[in-house]
Amino acid sequence: MPEVAIRPARESDAQAVCTIYDFHVAHGTASFDSAGPSVAEWAVKIADVRAQGWPFLVATRGGAVVGYAYATQFRPRAAYAHTCENSIYIADDARGAGIGTRLLGALVDAARASGFEQMIAVIGGGEPASVALHGKCGFVHAGRMRNVGRKFGRLLDTVYMQCDLREEDPTP
Repeated sequence: MPEVAIRPARESDAQAVCTIYDFHVAHGTASFDSAGPSVAEWAVKIADVRAQGWPFLVATRGGAVVGYAYATQFRPRAAYAHTCENSIYIADDARGAGIGTRLLGALVDAARASGFEQMIAVIGGGEPASVALHGKCGFVHAGRMRNVGRKFGRLLDTVYMQCDLREEDPTP
């Protein structure tokens, strides 16, 4: 199996990102979207995230994009300038190979280097695999909103997890 590489996303990765996300929209509950953004919208998103100095990464295997992850400011208010929300998706045929762990680890490092101090994961449907991945990467449970989404005829929870990106102990 070819080795996995992680690199900054390029606008030319938009088609692969779109394909990965659309699969999860159609088959999973991690996203509450009923339709994903277009390829053109993904290209703009990649450019916008990178223009802000925030990380948008892709994992490739054999030259093909098999996953992506990015971090954006959690909320637009100035008070949240050092807190980001992450998003990570792995191609269906690449799940279970450790790509998510490597990609999320790289995203955490890149977000820290971008000046973020806290990372929030908002996990739609409380997806067990996503909760496990985030826990493996140092995130802790921060809350659960019950029955806030509806998809595939089911009421779904949203799980919040948080990772402190500060390298030093913040307690006095």
